[in-house]
Amino acid sequence: MSEHDHDSERDTDERTTEMDSGTAEADDLTLDPWGSATVEDYQQLFSEFGIESFESVLPDVSSPHYLMRRGVIFGHREYDRVLDGLATGEAAVLSGFMPTGEPHIGHKLVFDEIIWHQRQGADAYGLIADLEAHSARGLDWDEIDQHARDYLLSLLALGFDPEEGTLYRQSENRAVQDLAFELGIETNASELQAIYGFDGETDVSHMQSVVTQMADILYPQLEEPKPTVIPVGPDQDPHVRLARDLAARMRSFKVTKAYASFEADSEERELIEAAYEALGGGDTKEPIRCVEAADWIADHRDAPDLEESLRAAGKEPIRPRVRFLDRNASDDAFTALINAIDGEKRVYEGHIDAFEYSREAATELAREIEIEHDGYGFYPPSSIYHRFMTGLTGGKMSSSVPASHISLLDDPEDGYDKVNAATTAGRETAELHRKLGGEADECPVYELYAYLLAGDDDDLAKTVYDECVNGERLCGDCKEQAAQLMKAFLEDHQEKREEAEELLESLDVAVDV
Repeated sequence: MSEHDHDSERDTDERTTEMDSGTAEADDLTLDPWGSATVEDYQQLFSEFGIESFESVLPDVSSPHYLMRRGVIFGHREYDRVLDGLATGEAAVLSGFMPTGEPHIGHKLVFDEIIWHQRQGADAYGLIADLEAHSARGLDWDEIDQHARDYLLSLLALGFDPEEGTLYRQSENRAVQDLAFELGIETNASELQAIYGFDGETDVSHMQSVVTQMADILYPQLEEPKPTVIPVGPDQDPHVRLARDLAARMRSFKVTKAYASFEADSEERELIEAAYEALGGGDTKEPIRCVEAADWIADHRDAPDLEESLRAAGKEPIRPRVRFLDRNASDDAFTALINAIDGEKRVYEGHIDAFEYSREAATELAREIEIEHDGYGFYPPSSIYHRFMTGLTGGKMSSSVPASHISLLDDPEDGYDKVNAATTAGRETAELHRKLGGEADECPVYELYAYLLAGDDDDLAKTVYDECVNGERLCGDCKEQAAQLMKAFLEDHQEKREEAEELLESLDVAVDV
């Protein structure tokens, strides 16, 4: 493990709940995995839902994908853990595709992210969310089969290696379905209502498909727990948050920091730590008593409940420790953990306090004992978030609006025509455009360069941008170049799809068309 400090797993489940469960508290922004709303303010995702800026981890990424370099991938949850896993060869990537229409250039972002991680050494998983398509969108199985085949062919054509990775359909994967059943024990209808807005009219199968998606997200860790990243658009974040919560609930043990024999939540522990440090911490010869911490908190903070708990503990010394809390452990696992802890320890009915472990070491020990006793040992899944592609006609790119997107199956000439007909962010006249420059940041055509057409050529993307905003590049010429590049891309991609036909037939993925 590198210098990254993964507090959300090693410290508390409370933090996971506070940051990830964000269901009803985010009143100003609703993320709907099945809706078509755009996210106007990506910064709001940082404050409302705890998504972190990807810029914070970008310097640590070896050979970053161009989507990372150009800010198309803009946010993450604990991606630093995945970077550690990539460095040691123990990481996974998974994302899924709901086969409700033809794959388009917006979907290519996720294809690219899976393939890049696979080439960095991650175990790669691509799944067809056919149960979700059937329950949430009402597609019949013939349609689903055709679309599933199209998604898989494009993923293979873009470079996914099926010999090193895993492709599957939800409906064909019994291990996923069995895991979904177990996760369903930890999930209830009220929670799904709070997160997704389900009500009394919601089909049970729709609810079941959500739990199946949770199983998909955790599936790469079934045989061996490992850091796993889920590349998604921000509208899919509710799934990630629920999966992180469920990963914690399925653990045998929870590991937290602690300072006294009584239990405290994360905010209370921070206050106790502040009192401990202010009163001299480990620098004093005499122990710091709980009642002394209560006096300090009474003078400096408004926390009457914590103060009462500390006074009730009286002269018990405050001592930093790690606490192993029994969540779902069997009696044998709990006993094994007691025996495995070296050094000074205190054993209570529902937890064990250890005084000679870091949180990191304690967490790994708990996971090791859990796995030895048939537990899951899940890491909270990480995630990265890419910006939505703007539709060619403005608004969000949508499969249901043909003019707004370019399908990966479009005739190359049609792709050429769609780009030439696309909306731009140029000025009203060529003269005004030369004077004021274009607004590349608002332009769907510039996005085509940044997200797709420039490929790994950052110089081309930068040249297009600079020439646009400086007024040197007119929209007609820009669209013509983009249209030619799009035509060439589609021709190449569809040729590779044809080459992938035989490969798909050889794989154990049922697509009966």
